[in-house]
Amino acid sequence: MAEDAVRVTVVYSPAPRQVLEWTVRLSPGATVLQALQASGLQAQVPELDWRRSGMALWGRKAGLAQRLRDGDRLEVLRPLQVDPKVARRERFRKQGARAAGLFSRKGGDGAPDEKIASG
Repeated sequence: MAEDAVRVTVVYSPAPRQVLEWTVRLSPGATVLQALQASGLQAQVPELDWRRSGMALWGRKAGLAQRLRDGDRLEVLRPLQVDPKVARRERFRKQGARAAGLFSRKGGDGAPDEKIASG
């Protein structure tokens, strides 16, 4: 490839604390789809349907036709296991109204705070 090749890092995390990473060199004007094909991701992780997975460039959503720049980090996203709204409701239900939220007490003893009256 010529001097003006675009170097892109493709990353995928199949599980927590596990990251697979490939560095590919592509021609200028290459797309996310071309980087995925060049990375060999499909061969190493055949169970992943990357056409249905989310993609991100440096944490920002990207489409398969988006053009890449030199030094880009292409992230192949895992599908969510649980809807974040459902998870929050479940946490709130388990903790109760007093233990969750912005105005919950952070003290460890559970006793009400004493107020000192001035006067």
